Amino acid sequence: MRLEGKVALVTGASSGIGAAIALGCAREGADVAVTYRANADGAEATASLIRALGRRAEVLRVDIARDEEIAALARELTGRFGRVDAWINNAGADILTGAGGRLSRLEKLDRVLAVDLRGTIVSSWAAVEMMRERGGAIVNMSWDHVTFGMAGENPILYSAAKGGVASFSKSLARAVAPGIRVNILAPGFIETAFGEHADEGWRREVTERTPLRRWGVPEDVVGAAVFLASDDSRFLTGQMIMVNGGVVM
Repeated sequence: MRLEGKVALVTGASSGIGAAIALGCAREGADVAVTYRANADGAEATASLIRALGRRAEVLRVDIARDEEIAALARELTGRFGRVDAWINNAGADILTGAGGRLSRLEKLDRVLAVDLRGTIVSSWAAVEMMRERGGAIVNMSWDHVTFGMAGENPILYSAAKGGVASFSKSLARAVAPGIRVNILAPGFIETAFGEHADEGWRREVTERTPLRRWGVPEDVVGAAVFLASDDSRFLTGQMIMVNGGVVM
């Protein structure tokens, strides 16, 4: 098992890609810290599934947009596990569905920059401090289209945040090597809440543009995430893996 004996933290693991990654880490032998901001029931459900696999799971609430809560998360993680071997920054702001989709353009910008970009940066710094003595792996979530571009209000906003995540991660990888590895996971069109509520015509268009002829599902992202968190990727740092069916190459 690729993560046997390791401790993994997955932020935003109450649903979707984060929940799938947390379960994938557990299946590969890791004990897992599951974080959430608002969906406590979802986080507990993820933790229950992890425990059913015979692994330890701890549920921790954190608002990634708040520095003091990230610092508290690191302290809590140290207190409960003593260390972290893989820190996966999956949490992101929803500006596409529900109340998030009704925000103004500037409100959406503020949210994605606070959570997706600044939150990832501050969380990565916290991970580095925890990993200085033992080493470890940081995996940061970007977006495949930051390398290609995509028109539209929301894609432009995501490009600003997720492009920043990619650039930051590469520079951080150089700064903290060789003891700590930092890599980037960049999903494409994945069946999360956004995909489920998308216009059917546009869904068909995405499918037709994708060489593998389907949308991804959260489980499609798991293998790459576990690989980057594990020692199997021990000679990779500063790299980005796009999980997208080939829509961006």
